[in-house]
Amino acid sequence: MHAELCKTFSNPTRLEILDLLRDGPLSVSELVKKTGVSQANISQHLSVMKSKGVLRGSRKGLNVYYELANPKMLAAFDLIRSVLRERLKEDKKIMDAE
Repeated sequence: MHAELCKTFSNPTRLEILDLLRDGPLSVSELVKKTGVSQANISQHLSVMKSKGVLRGSRKGLNVYYELANPKMLAAFDLIRSVLRERLKEDKKIMDAE
């Protein structure tokens, strides 16, 4: 299960979607505008994320709004991002020292 969930986040568009949903639910059309990715492609990513339990969707009128199924996903996302920033800073120090 752990590996399958991590695979869900192995795509940059899915990571962007996760980050965009940080502040609350967004409709498919809002996600399309914010990412610049086609509606078909966004819908495909949302479907994968929903099937893995990362997102949940709710219909309001003509729109479907997606939100994080569990906000703890953001804590994991932020922790990994922090580790990567530290690594980049360290790599830069090494490069500057050479």
